[in-house]
Amino acid sequence: MARADQTDAQIQRDVLAELVWDPRVEPQEIGVTVDDGVVTLTGWVDAFARKWAATRCAQRVRGVRAVADDLEIRLTGDEQHTDGEIAIAVSRALEWDSFVPAERLEVTVANGWVMIRGAVEFGWQRRTAEAEARRLRGVRGVTNLVQVRPAARRDGERIRRDIQRALLRGIGTERVNVEVDGDTVVLGGVVRSWWERDQAERVAWSAEGVRAVRDQLLVGG
Repeated sequence: MARADQTDAQIQRDVLAELVWDPRVEPQEIGVTVDDGVVTLTGWVDAFARKWAATRCAQRVRGVRAVADDLEIRLTGDEQHTDGEIAIAVSRALEWDSFVPAERLEVTVANGWVMIRGAVEFGWQRRTAEAEARRLRGVRGVTNLVQVRPAARRDGERIRRDIQRALLRGIGTERVNVEVDGDTVVLGGVVRSWWERDQAERVAWSAEGVRAVRDQLLVGG
């Protein structure tokens, strides 16, 4: 069930309001339905960046347990670009980002869908590379195949403690269980919102020595 103080009807109203509030979305062609706290977005948008932003809007709303993104991307004339143009734009965006080792990444584009391969030292570099591609015009989707290869191994218990401290500083919660298996972090427990879940994953990826993150967090009250 949705949270006791949040009916499906209220969640639907709040998601619609959040879509209107976010200037990146332009929600005129987006439909919202809610069933037991699960939000389904339907309709279409004119850019992958708007599709991503719409999903984030729904995830921010209190009481949302999950989001099903059924939005289509219909590029307008102004947003139509060749795969070659998109590949150049993505490559340049990565090159201009001070935090991304663009020389270690390879970009390919097919029918507007961007695929990024390569290897980086930190998980946050992997996330940043995807974000750079996601925001560009003409992009229909992004597949992130970038691998994280830490420069050196670190003690698993130290990684766990560092992540727990960062979670307490950032989202102020001890409800996230952190386990470390070699260089893989496993997040478990219950958080209060999708925002908290995303922040927890971001914190885990930011830890030095982490190669992979398995997010098993549940969103609840």
